[in-house]
Amino acid sequence: MEQPAWLSLIITLGAVAIALFFGGVILRLVGGDPIRAYAFMVKAAFGNIGVFSDTLVKATPLILVSLAAVVAFRMRLWNIGAEGQFYLGAFGASAVVLTPMLPAETSPWLMIPAMIVVGALAGALWGFIPGYLRAKYNVNEIISTLMMNYIAVAWNNYFIFDLWSEGGFQMSPQFPRTAWLPRLTDYAAQVPAFRGLTIHLGLVIGIIAAGVVWWILYRSRWGYEIRLIGDNPRAARYAGINIVRNTILVMMLSGALAGLGGMLEISGVVHRLQGAISPGYGFTGIIIAWLAKLNPILVIPISILFGGLILAGREIQPSGIPMLIQGIILVCLIASDFLFRNRIQLIRVGQEA
Repeated sequence: MEQPAWLSLIITLGAVAIALFFGGVILRLVGGDPIRAYAFMVKAAFGNIGVFSDTLVKATPLILVSLAAVVAFRMRLWNIGAEGQFYLGAFGASAVVLTPMLPAETSPWLMIPAMIVVGALAGALWGFIPGYLRAKYNVNEIISTLMMNYIAVAWNNYFIFDLWSEGGFQMSPQFPRTAWLPRLTDYAAQVPAFRGLTIHLGLVIGIIAAGVVWWILYRSRWGYEIRLIGDNPRAARYAGINIVRNTILVMMLSGALAGLGGMLEISGVVHRLQGAISPGYGFTGIIIAWLAKLNPILVIPISILFGGLILAGREIQPSGIPMLIQGIILVCLIASDFLFRNRIQLIRVGQEA
């Protein structure tokens, strides 16, 4: 039986509250003041327009990887590989600049779309492999996508440490300005209020992507097929829906969204390919998708909250508290989902059921 909306909201808020409580307990045990620490985290992430701008920058890749999880999870495909698809998207976008597929003097009006397309295609390819293995050979996608995360990181490292290394350092040369996503601060000469604001075009792309995913899932025929397969595969098969094809296509779409997130991060923030481009965005996206109850629109505000959590995590000690809070939230959500789907009875020993 489907949970009412108000109950779903209470469960979500309860999971967050419990996570904050246990995070506060850990802070107290290591000698910190939980109230002051949480107040400081809020100020560090949302205290003024400057830090809120940085929070939105952190939220941008989270929106994309969360949407990747939403698409796959809605069809009960457990894509745990958004992290690797994120890295492959970053690689594909970098290849446009560093191969180079396009010369450095190419207009941004051509360079940026080319990076978007190639980055999304690279992520889609990384999603196609586990999707095909699941569809054709029933290979568990949890295992295959998780293992492919490590392959993706190693693949990127090979190019970063060798072929594309800048002077032996563990990073590629900086991209030309034509490959940078425009930021608000770039227009500070025309609008002084934009000075220091790091928000880039990727945020707009992420919001548009959320709208597109919502339309696909809830207003298109393909979205109906995705939801039907996720809810009742036997009924979908009886209705003549091609589950094999949809499995592959959904995993490719999921990978493309995560790959787009990788492209936005390197083009909008770091402006080069390097190893440390993700503090675990792909795994955080899983938590956000569950908190949003697989609603693409709710992904946006929750990603902003988690973006603030990541940003504030750099300012407090111990710095692992934000990751601890994320983990507890996920455990609480999984536990609450289990308890509401399964009725538990306590029976005395010797009492008949």
